Amino acid sequence: MKNICIIGSGSWGTALAIHLAKLGHNVKVWSFMQEEADLINNEKKCKFLPQAVIPDGVLCTTDFKEAIDGTEMILIVTPSKFVRETIKKFKQYVTNQQIIICSKGFEEKTLYSLNEVVEEELPNSKIGGLSGPSHAEEVSIGIPTALVIASKDEEVLENVSKTFMSETLRIYKSYDIKGAELGGALKNIIAFCAGVITGLNLGDNTFAALLTRGLSEMAKLTVKMGGDVNTIYGLTGLGDLIVTCMSGHSRNRRAGILIGQGKTIEEAKKEIGMVIESIDNIKIAYELSKKYDVEMPIVNSVYKVLFENSNPKEEVIKLMNREAKFED
Repeated sequence: MKNICIIGSGSWGTALAIHLAKLGHNVKVWSFMQEEADLINNEKKCKFLPQAVIPDGVLCTTDFKEAIDGTEMILIVTPSKFVRETIKKFKQYVTNQQIIICSKGFEEKTLYSLNEVVEEELPNSKIGGLSGPSHAEEVSIGIPTALVIASKDEEVLENVSKTFMSETLRIYKSYDIKGAELGGALKNIIAFCAGVITGLNLGDNTFAALLTRGLSEMAKLTVKMGGDVNTIYGLTGLGDLIVTCMSGHSRNRRAGILIGQGKTIEEAKKEIGMVIESIDNIKIAYELSKKYDVEMPIVNSVYKVLFENSNPKEEVIKLMNREAKFED
């Protein structure tokens, strides 16, 4: 039995809390909102996971010190754009806990992946990243799921795999934290594009082409940024790409559908009602493609749709009319 802190009471943070508590661990969840903390503590519910029941062993608080004191592991599960400012608020309470990044995305100002943000803010901590194809809605009710813990530290790999493993959650290990993080962040962008295609009523052929060429763009950027291409073809890349592009649970896909149907970004955000990581990350991926000189036509096209008012149908035509080339 371990004492675990989860920073973030959204759907994924709560799903992880449910899973860990069922395994007998004591879990303290930090929430930004007292209303969410009260719902978890008093009614054993999460508004984002209507089918789930929160077991005993989960305490939710809005106090960082209360959440972190006495724990052995801290899971960071806040939206990517809030990771640094959240760490700044709680790092005074960190002692020797292992820090596990469960968020997916980048930091816009620095173009850092999240492990770089954590390394900068908590330079003496042992860090890992937990990623893979995992809708919170399914993990919270015990549907079999496979994830990857990625870290340069052997102790983190062993500890997380032993802590999380069960008959419903299988954990693989990887030393490639960079590749795992990039796969989890970049797949959201392709999932958003998959939603746009669905919203435009295009077919399976288009969908398959998008996933395949999108995966190629993910792999090229990952290699240039220091990750292993094989990681992108595993659970944290291809696996996460498949589940996010094809599932109705995916906020990124749902947002893309709305854009394909002619809605604005603000209208899409309002209708989804939760953070849409892909919208923030599209701009960052566009900047990264320029910084690392990687050709990413799909990312370029969706950037133009969102930030230059380009028409989605016209961007599809432009992609189809690009100069003929060998597949890579």
